[in-house]
Amino acid sequence: MKLTIDNHDSAGVCDYTAWLEADQLPIIRRVLNQPSELRAFIVSSDPAFVVPAADARVVLTDNSGAKLFTGYLVAAPGYEYLGWGERGPAYRYELRALSDERLLDRKMLLPRPAFIARKGGEILKSITDALLPATFDVSTVEDLDVLPSFSVRPGRPWSEHAADLARRVRACYRVSDSKVLLQPVGRVRHTIRDDGANSSPQALKLSCEQRTVNDLTVVGRMEPRAYVKDYFLGDGLSLDFRLSHLPFTRRASRIVEDEFGDAQLNPLRWAVSDPVQAITTSTGKLRVSGGTGLDGETFVRFAERLELGGALVLQHGELEINSASDCVVGGLYEGEITRSTCVAGFRVTTDGRLSPLVRGSAAGTPISMMPGRRYALTTRVHATEPYRTPQPFYSSRHADGNGLTAELPYAELRLVLEVHELDPANPGSAAAPSQGLYSGTIANAPAHAWYALINAASMHGAVSYVRLLRGVDAEVRSQLPGGSTRTRLVGALSEGAECRVDDSGEVQFYPQYVPASKEAIRVTYRGLGRAVARAVDANSVASCARDTDDGVRASVKRVVVPAPRSYAECEKAALALLEDTTGPHWSGEYTAQNDQFAQDVFPGDAVRVQAPKRKAEFDAVVREVEITVVDLRDGRTRYHLRFANDAAEPLAFMFDERGETGYFEVASAAEFIADLPNAEVTAITSISVGIDAGAEPVAAGGIEVRRSDYGWGQTTDRNLVGRFATRSFNVARLSRVQTYYLRQFDSAVPPRYSQHSTVLHIDYPL
Repeated sequence: MKLTIDNHDSAGVCDYTAWLEADQLPIIRRVLNQPSELRAFIVSSDPAFVVPAADARVVLTDNSGAKLFTGYLVAAPGYEYLGWGERGPAYRYELRALSDERLLDRKMLLPRPAFIARKGGEILKSITDALLPATFDVSTVEDLDVLPSFSVRPGRPWSEHAADLARRVRACYRVSDSKVLLQPVGRVRHTIRDDGANSSPQALKLSCEQRTVNDLTVVGRMEPRAYVKDYFLGDGLSLDFRLSHLPFTRRASRIVEDEFGDAQLNPLRWAVSDPVQAITTSTGKLRVSGGTGLDGETFVRFAERLELGGALVLQHGELEINSASDCVVGGLYEGEITRSTCVAGFRVTTDGRLSPLVRGSAAGTPISMMPGRRYALTTRVHATEPYRTPQPFYSSRHADGNGLTAELPYAELRLVLEVHELDPANPGSAAAPSQGLYSGTIANAPAHAWYALINAASMHGAVSYVRLLRGVDAEVRSQLPGGSTRTRLVGALSEGAECRVDDSGEVQFYPQYVPASKEAIRVTYRGLGRAVARAVDANSVASCARDTDDGVRASVKRVVVPAPRSYAECEKAALALLEDTTGPHWSGEYTAQNDQFAQDVFPGDAVRVQAPKRKAEFDAVVREVEITVVDLRDGRTRYHLRFANDAAEPLAFMFDERGETGYFEVASAAEFIADLPNAEVTAITSISVGIDAGAEPVAAGGIEVRRSDYGWGQTTDRNLVGRFATRSFNVARLSRVQTYYLRQFDSAVPPRYSQHSTVLHIDYPL
């Protein structure tokens, strides 16, 4: 056994083994997904002895040369005076070192956009290289599963980010000998027996709790539920309109904002392809002078993909074109940055025309660009679903990047492309309304897209800023009598918005944008509800049944990591948990010499426990390892392991232990049929309302309309408006304010219904 320390002085690496205190030999403590720790004591009265310095590098190796610990002293050693020795005063020094991630933890992660739909290992490699490029070997970091999103928090150390990532993909990380490892839990396996030749039965302590759970309700975040469309009529004075339901909204947030004030583009924000050095930044503008002449070779692309879910407001700055150009500005791309893969963007052609580019083709209304003028370009995206990337959930059976995921519902995108022409010679142009160039819906839209501010075959001009916003998940549209429909920007007035939607359920227009008399207003959003689902293991219930005991072992868990965002994800989380909680909750400890293990033991390794005389045979995961050096000369060490299975200590979940105190409704686990998200009101009179369900009813089924959101089925008619076998129909209107709830049903017995209602609410004068 050898202890070496490099004090980063001219002496280089020094051997401190001879000074180790014989009565208190080194101890290494390893904890799952935490930095490892070494504690050791050295004693010396030698005047030539060099006291280890803070941040000195410490390495402990065994007799074979294998490194049991590599790391750095966290502080200057503490010391204790022992008296006068043979060569002078003697001191005992206490050393405390943490493993190699200490180097990374001392750095601060810089603010950067959230990782979207990236594999856990990719994210870990990225944040490691961002702190210390080419310092750590990341070749043993496995990619593992895709996470919906992962945000970097500059105030948290690297090791906390690594632990968070590892938990979300049911993996273990460690850093040793300047190498970062991330691999699935259980990749390395050990066996513990109480009847083997080298076993220590007395050193094996086991605990088994029969806390079976076979009926589990999982509570997640607030989720979007009903598809709601509220219809109002402006009177020229009213600014506030009360919504019929509390809206599901995520707070508006900035994905990125860049004024191009730095000499170079921030590589954490932008990826640049510039073969001919055409792209520069100066005086607060991104300038492009030239290009290769080929599409997709010269571009400025956002560093992360955008999830096309909920509401996005993409402000592509103020565009100036100085001479003939061929480029796309503010493009969303499904694949490579080429015009053919452009989902939406603004195309500038060499004849000076600006036109919308949708699905790779010209669309909408083009305009002719005038010399010397600037053009503020905005793309608004409204998706019918807020989430487009599935969240994986893991059990001991679903591991190795094979988590349970819910199938996400189909989503459509509504695109609105606008331009605001600014004439420096006319200050009043700044207050003029924007011009809509395109408004339409895209079916089968991609879940994610790359955003490229510039894709220039040849461009001669500049863009003054870019601002990408995650908007409020509500769409407000209005139409004057005889006019065209326009989309009202929802958000802060300082961002150029016309109205806002608050959490209390109200649309508030800003005074300068008051709806005109008889202006029709439609607000589209999702209703709000707690994501809750229940799952039952029928086999476990049957096996637990005894006499008057029906065998049900129920529990309610509020899962916070990974947070289920919908009923479907709550159901997957419950199923993943049930795969472990229906069995015994095993945990234990084991102490043995190092020669009882074929290889070194780390937290995250799997252990197979075989103790037949204790009726114990199970698999578990090592949670902690404490290694105590027993003999320096022959390199003997003693391992103390603590292990548990996922039933006793879930590896891939964190819970809110405060539990649930409020009321929540558990959705039925029955199979649902398609919702009606596109249903809308087509006509409003004083006595009737025309409705288009947005889809043809299923064969032998129909559309059920009710006055309230309950009682769905063929047996309750108290709040029933009617059942209709056609897509379009009329219903009676009884008052100024009227609300209709729609679901479709099929011909099954009993009929299956849509999971979520579509709500059509009108507030029109009679």
